[in-house]
Amino acid sequence: MSELIRLLGDLNFWIPALSAMILALAAALVGSVSVLRGQSLISDAIGHASLPGVMLAFMLFLTRETWVLMLGAMVFGYIAYQLIEYLAGPKKANLDRAQAIVLSSFFGLGITLKSIIQSFPRYQSVPKGGLETYFFGQAALAAKKDLYFTALIAAITLCFFFIFYKEIKMTVFDRNYATVTGFKPELVNHLTLILILALIAIGLRVVGAILIASLLIAPTVAAMQWTNSYKTLLFIAGTIAVFSALAGNLLGRLYWPNGAAIVFVLSLLTIFSLFFGRQSLLFKKRQSRRS
Repeated sequence: MSELIRLLGDLNFWIPALSAMILALAAALVGSVSVLRGQSLISDAIGHASLPGVMLAFMLFLTRETWVLMLGAMVFGYIAYQLIEYLAGPKKANLDRAQAIVLSSFFGLGITLKSIIQSFPRYQSVPKGGLETYFFGQAALAAKKDLYFTALIAAITLCFFFIFYKEIKMTVFDRNYATVTGFKPELVNHLTLILILALIAIGLRVVGAILIASLLIAPTVAAMQWTNSYKTLLFIAGTIAVFSALAGNLLGRLYWPNGAAIVFVLSLLTIFSLFFGRQSLLFKKRQSRRS
């Protein structure tokens, strides 16, 4: 208990914690769009596919500057998204297979590039410490300027989400009405894709490429078990995400790596919601059996 109190009063704890909390909030809200549209696994595929972008950006520019690695992740994430769309076909009949192919091949490429960085003499003289955190994440090891940059990008994505909230909601729930009113749903699709790419790129340092999709998917899945209202869903999803980021950082400083701890707490809350949420199938089955 004394260690917990000490951490809560430590500024060095709150800088990565607040950065992770803002990122988790933005990921929960923006990720709700892809989950409600039935495209949640695309976020997972893009997250894994962005890893070779980070490694290739380091190999080309020989720097660990966050914005350089972020751009590399976004470029490869965009390539992965377009490749999934192409392989899935116009009717998305092969979407699952396309996601599996892109996820595994791009992630394998990322591991290969990391091995090249570790073994080739060209990269031995360049400081590369911290690149391994892009697999599983570790915000506590990041520089303060990187954490500030993460919080800034996450805050910007939140602003865009709320500015275009009406258009996003209309496109998600009534695409035909959005088209009739003269609004182009494709614009929302592109905006959402850009926001997701940005969040994945900056989230790699916090939770890693393997776990980043959890921040985009799990909060909405958990919130859907409690409400049918989109506004309430966003509130619940955001609360779950922020709490998971805070609790995960506490556990990360005491026991585990931050990224794994954040996803662990988030997973527990999601499982609890699946069992006890008033809109969950399991809860409704138990109610029907009792009645």
